[in-house]
Amino acid sequence: MKVAFRQSMAWLHTWCGVLVGWALFFIFLTGTAGYFDTEIDRWMQPERPLVAEAMSTADAVASAVRRLQQTSPEAARWLILPPSGRENPQLRIVWNAYPKKRGERAASGGEYLDAVTREPVTYRRTGGGQLLYRMHYRLHYMSRGPAAWIVGVCTMFMLVAIVTGVIVHRKIFRDFFTFRPGIGQRSWLDAHNMLAVLALPFHAMITYTGLVFIMYLYMAPLIAATYGMSEQERKSYVDVMFSSTPGAATVRAGVATPLPALAPLLSEAERQWGPIRSVTIRHPGDRNVQVFIEAGEQTLSRSVGELRFDIKNGVRLLFDDDRSMAKTTVDALLGLHEGLFAGPLLRWLYFVSGLMGTAMIGAGLVLWTVKRRERLARDDKPSFGLGLVEQLNIGTIVGLPVAIAAYFWANRLIPSHFAERAAWEANTLFIVWALLLLHPIVRPVRRAWIEQLGLAAAAYALLPALNAITTDRHLGASVPAGQWDLAGFDLVMLAFGTIFAVVAWRLMRRAPVTAAGRARSYTALRHLRPAK
Repeated sequence: MKVAFRQSMAWLHTWCGVLVGWALFFIFLTGTAGYFDTEIDRWMQPERPLVAEAMSTADAVASAVRRLQQTSPEAARWLILPPSGRENPQLRIVWNAYPKKRGERAASGGEYLDAVTREPVTYRRTGGGQLLYRMHYRLHYMSRGPAAWIVGVCTMFMLVAIVTGVIVHRKIFRDFFTFRPGIGQRSWLDAHNMLAVLALPFHAMITYTGLVFIMYLYMAPLIAATYGMSEQERKSYVDVMFSSTPGAATVRAGVATPLPALAPLLSEAERQWGPIRSVTIRHPGDRNVQVFIEAGEQTLSRSVGELRFDIKNGVRLLFDDDRSMAKTTVDALLGLHEGLFAGPLLRWLYFVSGLMGTAMIGAGLVLWTVKRRERLARDDKPSFGLGLVEQLNIGTIVGLPVAIAAYFWANRLIPSHFAERAAWEANTLFIVWALLLLHPIVRPVRRAWIEQLGLAAAAYALLPALNAITTDRHLGASVPAGQWDLAGFDLVMLAFGTIFAVVAWRLMRRAPVTAAGRARSYTALRHLRPAK
């Protein structure tokens, strides 16, 4: 009974991985890049100053307000992001207009302001690291709804694969310490097991919390049954779920009123919680103006201190800390997934664990083909399905990383004044990926692996050289200046290029597998099996 149950779990584990493995590889790889999205943003906008000038929060907010009063005095909302560490290294302003029609998306705009002149500065348009981060749940070129359904279904398959994988491996801890190279199928299985067990807590956490992000989509019938389906009833649900203070939003009164002094409010928020993270002003210049100030370090539960200032009925300060336990629990799960609370060491742990999850998926896909290739070789039977999976494996496991490298190359090679450059950075990624998915069709499998691995090695290893040729933000400038966000990007690219080169070199040196070699592998496997 136990053997039959474990075999059924093995079958489920295998097919849950194979059916959505390529989509999961894409989701894991682009999501992992998102843990350093700010650093990627910084590298992809080399026009930013090498060392940011220091400015006080009060001066930054005052400069931002003056600029917003010039550019968008009739806006519905102003957002001011003063310099505050890793996420907002520069002063940035954003404004949103009132929608022309109910339900219509309002126009918006934004600028970076120079720390010295307080004038707007223009950087090249780029998707940056934020684009890669959004890809792992938006899939690009797709609307939010279909993308969420696809990602959600793949994530459910991943969760089932994790659970069944734990059930299948009776000696999971022994598998963690076992790796036998050079014996084909067994080697790939050992690699898959080691990568899975080493970061198992991370894999389980990131998969489950990913589902929590889109649980509202899958629980829509339950929400409709509880709150109703009308627009007002749906709004009631949104207010309860996402608004910590009911009735916080107001409408424009149409009566001009000077903006209240912000310096005392900033001082109070800094005293209560710490550095100012953002200042939001709704209905600026109106009697119903509201000011929201977020301050302090972001915690695991995604909470920061928030000070609200409302002059509609006289001056009052509201300190918001009344979230329900359910909301706090959900926010903590989402915070675990995003990792925004993480310091440098924990962020690197997230990143490495994400790469291990990506490699685990890739090793599982290769294991499927190796296992079936050896079985078909014994029977001397061709298989269209096996060939298709092998081609998709090459074009995804190696082709997708090459395409991401092409995204970085496009950032440096597309002229900075080109209007659609940000869109064409992304287009370059998918064009290159499509070509590399087609490449294994016209090349033998082994040669396709070697050629794409060699291309990946060159694409990553030469990125720092391209950076040095096209900008003055190369390692010779960033390292002496202590700008490790810039230097770290170049060094990581060199590391990736070295890894791909080593794998390509080892594969080139390895002799093609012959019938005699397969026989020796089968003999070695028999000796490795424990006696019954």
